Amino acid sequence: MKKLFILSCILLFSISAGAQSLLWKVSGNGLKTPSYIFGTHHLAPLSLLDKVSGFKEAFDASKQVVGELNMKDAQSPEGMKKMQDKMFITNDTTAQILFSDTEQATINSFLKANMGFDLNQVPKIRPAFISMMVAMTIAAKALSFNPKEQLDGYFQTKGEESGKKIAALETLEFQRDLLYDSQSLQRQARLLVCSLNDTAKIVRDTKELTEAYNNFNIDKMQKLSEEKQGNSCDPIPGEMESMIDNRNKDWAVKLPAIMKETPSFIAVGALHLPGENGLITLLRKQGFKVEPVK
Repeated sequence: MKKLFILSCILLFSISAGAQSLLWKVSGNGLKTPSYIFGTHHLAPLSLLDKVSGFKEAFDASKQVVGELNMKDAQSPEGMKKMQDKMFITNDTTAQILFSDTEQATINSFLKANMGFDLNQVPKIRPAFISMMVAMTIAAKALSFNPKEQLDGYFQTKGEESGKKIAALETLEFQRDLLYDSQSLQRQARLLVCSLNDTAKIVRDTKELTEAYNNFNIDKMQKLSEEKQGNSCDPIPGEMESMIDNRNKDWAVKLPAIMKETPSFIAVGALHLPGENGLITLLRKQGFKVEPVK
């Protein structure tokens, strides 16, 4: 559940296990010039880049910045409207149907304390949207988190200022549907209740995951994100595949052509890198040399 919660708001190497790095060089297999992959984390400060060996050289050498999403699309009035259109339930289901009286009281207590409204005022709001707000609120309380200073957006802004091309692996519509439509309303409701029933645990998990990232330990991040509680809050079959593995496989198909066309700086969530279905292994299986930058 931890991985689902953190990844929806806003993811053991099979080769070279234990390498601690956020920045990876991709070469060989027909590439005339290397590209680079950087694992990001939404709660990391920009100051972390000062500790990443080779970052400036890798970024400057790249002619294109590739992200999961083009951040300008998400921040445009049209993009914001597309996201807002999915905030509300379009069928006959309401919060009063999805949650028990006790659960509604728990949710309303959080909403009133942090957002100034409750479910009675917005009975058609999607549970997944509330979960995103919960995640942002918890992150702000748990860490010195500045939502205006995120690595993904920073790389694209800095790239644009440097005259680099900006490209995306996914569309806003895809990510919107993944956040709001990939799970049933009932499942969204269950995960929201799970998060609010133990916010102290979410705070601990968030701090631990962020500490692992700040230490460049993506192996540990994966291990932490896969811990289970043995109850209905754990991922059900297909959820993690939809959130992580299937996207990795899609990106691994797209990236070779992108890198062969233009030397690229590719920034995706750090949890997309490790594991047998992670980008590092998937690209290596295609014949690319993928090595940590030291």
